[in-house]
Amino acid sequence: MRILFVGGTGLISSACSDATVAAGHELWLLNRGRSKLPTVVAPEHVLTADAADESQVTQAVEGRDFDVVVQWVGYQPSQVSQDLRVFAGTRQYVFISSASVYEKPPSHWMITESTPTVNPYWQYSRDKIACEELLRRAYDETGFPATIVRPSLTYGPSQIPVAVGSWQKPFTIVDRMRRGARIIVPGDGTSIWTLTHNSDFAKGFIGLFGHPDAIGEDFHITSDESLTWNQIYALVGEAAGVEPRILHVPTEGIVASNPEEEGNLWGDKAHSAVFDNAKIRRLVPDFKATVPFSVGIQETVAWFDQDSSRQEIDHAANECWDRLALVYEDALRSAAG
Repeated sequence: MRILFVGGTGLISSACSDATVAAGHELWLLNRGRSKLPTVVAPEHVLTADAADESQVTQAVEGRDFDVVVQWVGYQPSQVSQDLRVFAGTRQYVFISSASVYEKPPSHWMITESTPTVNPYWQYSRDKIACEELLRRAYDETGFPATIVRPSLTYGPSQIPVAVGSWQKPFTIVDRMRRGARIIVPGDGTSIWTLTHNSDFAKGFIGLFGHPDAIGEDFHITSDESLTWNQIYALVGEAAGVEPRILHVPTEGIVASNPEEEGNLWGDKAHSAVFDNAKIRRLVPDFKATVPFSVGIQETVAWFDQDSSRQEIDHAANECWDRLALVYEDALRSAAG
């Protein structure tokens, strides 16, 4: 099949690019050409355009026909509306949403695709929900061949997945552990979370390409390994060669110190997240996540250690966490008398 990735050079999409090419598909990318991550796509199959500029996208894809279009960088309904026009003739349009759209707080510990989508804490999630609703209407009214895919917290060589960290400069948490600084963990660290290696996500994802039963449907694709945040941070520390100095802080305190964490925590990681993958397995029977976090995080930390240019530090985040640690350590000493 001829497949177009809009984006295609991010953490998850780069692994899916590898899997798509390995499966024998003809893969094209459309992006601004600014990513530093390597790609397996031949230069002549890379279309340069701003995905948010309809005229640029239209010109870039003019005269080209794709069996599958995957929208990796769609965050606003306006972008989906644009795609409905530009890619009206595609045989399958796959929208990458987010598992953070599922209801918060959750009413049941197991998340299925039937779990309601409502998130009052995170605008990012509400925008993704609005995009999904637009695609469902298009499918119901015109038969637009949409498939919705929801990743949860997916990691790989360039990302260290923690509840309170720096997404843009992930090595910050490793540096902090190695310096012996306090590591902020929300709550008591016993809520359960599901982490998925990007290569495992890709296995399930490419199985949806061209599948007639995927049209008009939504899927999440995650690992079946569920760990507490305490276990996750301990494994990150083990990969970094140290035992992290954990400080448990109520989520309210973390959000008070940095209101921008409200979506990330109350809208996502402060709650347990365990996923039922039965739906994706019905369509892709061979899908199975095989990279345990204990192995994947070792490879990730090693990737950062291989090149000092990857080891950027988020100093603003460090200052915030240091202030918060001082407050709660003082409170603990006062409580102890």
